[in-house]
Amino acid sequence: MASTASTMQALGAEAPAFTLPNTHLTAGGPMVSLSDYADSKAMLVAFICNHCPYVIHIRDAFNAFAEEYLPLGLATIAISANDATTHPDDAPEQMAAEAAQYCFRFPYLYDEQQTVAKAYRAACTPDFFLFDEYRRLAYRGQFDASRPKNNEPVTGIDLRNAADAVLGGNAVTGEQLPSIGCNIKWKVGLEPDYFPT
Repeated sequence: MASTASTMQALGAEAPAFTLPNTHLTAGGPMVSLSDYADSKAMLVAFICNHCPYVIHIRDAFNAFAEEYLPLGLATIAISANDATTHPDDAPEQMAAEAAQYCFRFPYLYDEQQTVAKAYRAACTPDFFLFDEYRRLAYRGQFDASRPKNNEPVTGIDLRNAADAVLGGNAVTGEQLPSIGCNIKWKVGLEPDYFPT
């Protein structure tokens, strides 16, 4: 299984604004913007998709994490930027079905033009970007050390520790390790300069 690592965007970077269609309408309106969550203590932007085995491996634990941390002040938004023409399992209607089947507790947005993924310097699925109350990047990297077939338990400990720190008004301490997953499926001619084709 080929794998791709996070680009590890510079800490302190401001969260890029976005407005994208929400395929999971039970978790919000037809369009969702970063500014919709201005009152949240912290925000997590997660790039995921339906078909990726790395995402499937943590899907239930990630969904539970998002639900657990929502009342604590962490807003979670998931975005898929995969080219649906080459990967139809990741098309918006399939995203909606996925969100309904697994009762996602967060909006599941579709970045058809892939501009938001580029703005966040996303590279893989899953790829996590945790922002503090000022929407400055406080953590980017892995959910935890578990991967398909490596026998590590799925705990979300890396992201949990980071979220606990941010929600407590503290800096995230310790080494931040890149997430590992499938590469984002870029449209031909839209590949970002930070990610090799």
